[in-house]
Amino acid sequence: MNIAWESSGEGAPLLLIQGLGYGRWGWSPIVSGLAARHRAVSFDNRGIGGSDKPPGPYTAAQMAGDALQVLDEAGIGRAHVIGASLGGMIAQELAVAAPERVGRLVLCCTTPGGPNAVPMPEATIRLFAEAPSLAPEVALRRFIENALGDDPPAGLLDELFALRVANPPDQDGWQAQAAAGMGFQGVEAEIAAPTLILAGTADNVVDYRNAELLAARIPGARVELFEGCGHLFFWERPDECVEILNGFFG
Repeated sequence: MNIAWESSGEGAPLLLIQGLGYGRWGWSPIVSGLAARHRAVSFDNRGIGGSDKPPGPYTAAQMAGDALQVLDEAGIGRAHVIGASLGGMIAQELAVAAPERVGRLVLCCTTPGGPNAVPMPEATIRLFAEAPSLAPEVALRRFIENALGDDPPAGLLDELFALRVANPPDQDGWQAQAAAGMGFQGVEAEIAAPTLILAGTADNVVDYRNAELLAARIPGARVELFEGCGHLFFWERPDECVEILNGFFG
């Protein structure tokens, strides 16, 4: 499996795992701030960007194996791990499959999975139902708007729209990744890594109440919420996010 990855900065290694339909460019607002103190390694999940796009469906556990491959190729024995959305599910699988490879764990805008998780908010369910009747560029803009909070920074919607247009996902790869998210039923073993859980209170994609459910399953986990922010809170408040993350990683 060819997994495209890149590394910037020096210091304790961080592995950043993106979510559905976003390549490693999705960490752009915060990666430089993290790389100022750490070696930040980001990659394209299978199914998107420069990585291979094998037939799906994929699983989060399978994609965690890709993350391990990146650590091996980068010569990293142990790293702090940040996962967003689907990347947070992958990060959970990584933390239980190879606990010796994970230092500290950050789970962003994600879910514990399974029947007891808070379901996807109604706004996103309605948008998925409406999207096939919309022009593709209109649907794309609506999905980006839906992923932002109550009062995003001026110009952010346009910036993200331009980036998504410039980095279109492979449709089969997107579907295969989506299957990994829909099929995630949570991890069976206990996560031992010190864990920080971040979410925006206006998240229309993954209900932020899942943060507390995750924390209840992970001994000692801490939750921090970004008031009024959406699913892409690290795009909306990147400086605050970097400060919290660097403080957690030390």
